[in-house]
Amino acid sequence: MTQAAKKIAFLGLGVMGHPMAGHLARAGHQLTVYNRTGAKAEAWRREYGGRAARTPAEAAQGAEFVMMCVGNDDDVRAVATGAEGALAGMTRGTILVDHTTASAEVAREVHAAAAAAGIGFLDAPVSGGQAGAQNGKLTIMVGGDAQTFARAEGVLAHYARAVTLMGPAGAGQLTKMVNQICIAGLLQGLAEGVDFALRAGLDADRVLDVIGKGAAQSWQMDNRGKTMAADKFDFGFAVDWMRKDLGICLGEARANGASLPVTAIVDQFYARVQQMGGGRWDTSSLIRLLRQAS
Repeated sequence: MTQAAKKIAFLGLGVMGHPMAGHLARAGHQLTVYNRTGAKAEAWRREYGGRAARTPAEAAQGAEFVMMCVGNDDDVRAVATGAEGALAGMTRGTILVDHTTASAEVAREVHAAAAAAGIGFLDAPVSGGQAGAQNGKLTIMVGGDAQTFARAEGVLAHYARAVTLMGPAGAGQLTKMVNQICIAGLLQGLAEGVDFALRAGLDADRVLDVIGKGAAQSWQMDNRGKTMAADKFDFGFAVDWMRKDLGICLGEARANGASLPVTAIVDQFYARVQQMGGGRWDTSSLIRLLRQAS
């Protein structure tokens, strides 16, 4: 262990959590991991070392930082504040960081529970997908107290290219909602453009190469445009996950009065993709609906 090494627990070892925890281990930190499916925790331990725990509370015991990356609001509540949740094993002065994309409401709930126990909390959803997690190039948008953020920022930097404090508890989740709102409309526009190019008899790859050097350029175009044209959707961020995220966005919009007409339409398009059996397809699979229209 290096002088700067920390004792860290990581809870949730899915497609994002597994590589994120791996970056911490490779940086020399002492890791204890937990996953609801114990075999995944054991597989991570065999790859990176450290220790696998049976419960979140057990994993959190003795940890200076506890990171979690789980599925939804209910998972966050269970893993953070449940009877065997992380807070039950943490001590005053330690920090809990939640990388789950969840609601601002649950972020504020966990922040309050943590504060009552003298524990710092940050809601810190990420953007960049599986590739960003694997390459340590995630963008992390954070809500919480400035002092807590200052203590955690260096740890988060092990798997991020940008770590930014956006405001108080819940602000990280609200910023991630903006991210997903923008992506939803962009992907539908990209799907329509690629479908149009193909129906017009153009070379879609060449079209994307050209317009990708102009004002239409985006990460989605660079990384998903050509695979859209090739009808390949077996990678990346799944439709099921995007519908969960858009549901959070639409719920928050109902509460704050924001109008999200395009987001609501794209959410229904994704519902149709799910009905086609595409729940685990990449989010760029929106183009499948346009191809059906022929």
